[in-house]
Amino acid sequence: MKVQLQEQTMRLRLDEAEVATLLAGETVENLTRFGGSGGWGTAVSLHGGESAVLLDSGTDCRLVLPRGSVEDLAGRLPCRDGLSFALYLDDGTTLQLQFDVDVRDSVRQRGAGRRGTSPAA
Repeated sequence: MKVQLQEQTMRLRLDEAEVATLLAGETVENLTRFGGSGGWGTAVSLHGGESAVLLDSGTDCRLVLPRGSVEDLAGRLPCRDGLSFALYLDDGTTLQLQFDVDVRDSVRQRGAGRRGTSPAA
């Protein structure tokens, strides 16, 4: 999982194997250590609700995404259009979350056509 942060925007880009892990009910994690006992981590899992949820402890960030939205995205891979969520924070600000699947990895895994379609003759 690749994590990009810029101001109030967070982008997560997962590969096909990580999406499969999520859909199997497991958590995908990323941990960056800064030396000593310091570091920061991101974890992503799915739930049955319709909204994305952010659980933050200061040293890690757990994002819980709606299973249905991720399943729909997986069904149209490979594609460049991911999922976008607005996470309203307790201090009144908003974190924009962009959840993408690596298009190049999807093409390697599935071929250039979208799942469920056959190439034009």
